[in-house]
Amino acid sequence: MTAPVAEHPVLRTEYPFQLPRGFVDEEGRVHREGLLRLATAKDELVAQAEPLVRQTPAYLSIYLIMHTVTRLGTLPAVDRFVIEHLFASDLAFLQDLYRRVNQQGHTEAEVACPDCGHQFLIDVAGEPPP
Repeated sequence: MTAPVAEHPVLRTEYPFQLPRGFVDEEGRVHREGLLRLATAKDELVAQAEPLVRQTPAYLSIYLIMHTVTRLGTLPAVDRFVIEHLFASDLAFLQDLYRRVNQQGHTEAEVACPDCGHQFLIDVAGEPPP
């Protein structure tokens, strides 16, 4: 008889999301659905070494998001131009999502109903419950 093999939890490395407003391209198409991957140590190091980040530290989050958003709508690439031209609410959403998945390991947030005060979890990435 063989011993049962312990199941290892699958490491989740990609997180789908939907931007609150979306990136508007030159043709007026709105791109909201995307995919954010976990950051690597290299992502962090490369971003910190960028001359623009060294000059203007606020650009660190731009570079981190640019390297970890692997898809946004039907755009062929997500580059600095795209991230710089997001609406402020979309950039804030991605900064929060980046922090949640890379520091906390999940995309859930505890919220409370404003009427009754009941607390429950929501998925800020907009994923449906399992």
